[in-house]
Amino acid sequence: MSRKFLVPAVALALASTLGAARAEGYPDRPVRIVIPFAPGGSNDIVGRLIGEELSKSLGQPFIVDNRGGAGGTIGTEVVAKSRPDGYTLLLISTPHTANSTLYKKLSYDPNKDFAPIARLATAPLLISVYPGLPVKTLSDLIAYAKANPGKLNYVSSGVGSSQHLVSELFEIRAGISMTHVPYKGAGAALTDVAAGHAQVSVGTVLQALPHVKANRLRPLAVSGTQRQAVLPEVPTVQEAGLAGYDGDNWWGILAPAGTPPAVVDKLSKTIGDILAKPDMRQRLAAESASVAYLSPEPFGKFMAGETTKWAELIKRLGIQAD
Repeated sequence: MSRKFLVPAVALALASTLGAARAEGYPDRPVRIVIPFAPGGSNDIVGRLIGEELSKSLGQPFIVDNRGGAGGTIGTEVVAKSRPDGYTLLLISTPHTANSTLYKKLSYDPNKDFAPIARLATAPLLISVYPGLPVKTLSDLIAYAKANPGKLNYVSSGVGSSQHLVSELFEIRAGISMTHVPYKGAGAALTDVAAGHAQVSVGTVLQALPHVKANRLRPLAVSGTQRQAVLPEVPTVQEAGLAGYDGDNWWGILAPAGTPPAVVDKLSKTIGDILAKPDMRQRLAAESASVAYLSPEPFGKFMAGETTKWAELIKRLGIQAD
């Protein structure tokens, strides 16, 4: 081999060796997991669960840092601009793949500025209504909405939020028209449906469950392919007669682009091992979530598909969050 080709080859081998050595000693200090939403929601719950288990597995604290605001873009920007060394990670969910279309001016690229580490879990959505509404099933709701176009109000946690997008997707699949009422959070939105100030909610099972148990919301159907153990009597959307509706929420972990591949691989494999534990599956199931692990490459492809799906919907409806 000539010197011309020998030097790059040696450099590449040295970089690979250094990367492996860096991963072997990683982490040697606390790691921050930025959750770009306020404490208490499903993102916070899942982020803290995985952070707790990573701390046990890797022997260093994985500290949750809630940086809420602007649909998750504030906390996401923090991570995009962080040193790519594996010591600042990002917990993401469905909104991450919609924000590149929702926001005209982002200081980061949701795809190019991050390295996928792992998808963690998915959770179904629950379509529920105010109990005073004269509907008992999903078919009843669709028929009522078709007979009263625009008269039903559905709530969300804000324009461009995942609740907003999945509700719009439900309208399109069902062929109905409702009126969107955005709130500043899912809690206030559900409270107003329970009080009859609005009539329809399409949100996570976790958030709606307390209201359902107190008979303040009537559950009609859950998304996904199977019924939920916490609501065994509630049919899936497909069982209820509406095919082609797929709006499940999901969560994953990213790192800043340029994070050493060996560190990304170590984190991903550790997360995969954590999610394979029966007790972790049970803890997620208690939050109405199911393990749905994907390693970096398939997770990246999954996010690309989600970005395309939501971009088509957002452009079709002309939604803007700015």
